[in-house]
Amino acid sequence: MRFELRHLRYFLAVAEELHFRRAAERLNIAQPALSRAIRQLEAELGVALLKRSSRQVSLTAAGETFLEGCREALNGLSLAVARTRKVETGDVGHLAIGYTDFAISGALPQIIQRFREENPEITVELDHGVTNQQLPALESGQLDFGFVTGPIFQRHFQGIVVDNDPFVVVLPRAHRLARQKEIALAELAEEPFVLGTPETWTHYLDHLYRLCRSAGFEPRVVQSAFNSEGIFGLVASNMGVTIHTSSVRNYIRKDLLVRPLKDCERRVPTLALWRREGVSRSGRRFIDFVTDYVARPTAEA
Repeated sequence: MRFELRHLRYFLAVAEELHFRRAAERLNIAQPALSRAIRQLEAELGVALLKRSSRQVSLTAAGETFLEGCREALNGLSLAVARTRKVETGDVGHLAIGYTDFAISGALPQIIQRFREENPEITVELDHGVTNQQLPALESGQLDFGFVTGPIFQRHFQGIVVDNDPFVVVLPRAHRLARQKEIALAELAEEPFVLGTPETWTHYLDHLYRLCRSAGFEPRVVQSAFNSEGIFGLVASNMGVTIHTSSVRNYIRKDLLVRPLKDCERRVPTLALWRREGVSRSGRRFIDFVTDYVARPTAEA
């Protein structure tokens, strides 16, 4: 078809006004030019769209059908233009975000909920993975953001701390230390430990082993699990104890107890991490949101 977008707009004006002079005034063009354009459109389509007389203009059956299609096409084009502009400003987009067990039990759910409320046309896809899995996915572009256990010392990444959790002890309710309100780290020196697998929990275990070494012992690991849920299940089975972060309180099992470590100032940071280069407009909007979120007085350190 060799007609142009203007032919559709011209026809729409005539079909709605049913009067060439008023349609021409509405379009701010000369009436003869409008009449020629409509004749060109009819010739191209091979149908009569309008019935003309000296007194009135009306639509043919073909014209009524074409009018419906014109409205759909022009409305669709308007929506496409508006959505294109929103993509350019970051109002529309898609973000793939990775998260660890620590992140999803901390600030991340609230961050995602509030961001989506404020940016309903940016879709968010969440993907669970330990820090070691998220870093290559971030580097390859499979993930736009990762919520990982820090610190991360890689120049091509940039990040911000969203959580900074103290350590806690997780133990069965029947454990000998269960009655204590706080537990000294040295009291765990002879305890069997249940920890995350060394291959996947590398970043967190680095924090944990340095913590235990500061008290003069190495954890005696009797069982390992892939995720926090598995660790807690093994602790509930009385296989041992574990040291986790305080975010565990958001989803701990009823048959377990959480106790703070006495006189322990060390913390485990969770970072929102992204590539320095190639961040999308929607990604920039998310960075601004997270930066603002952690700066709020109500944000947990």
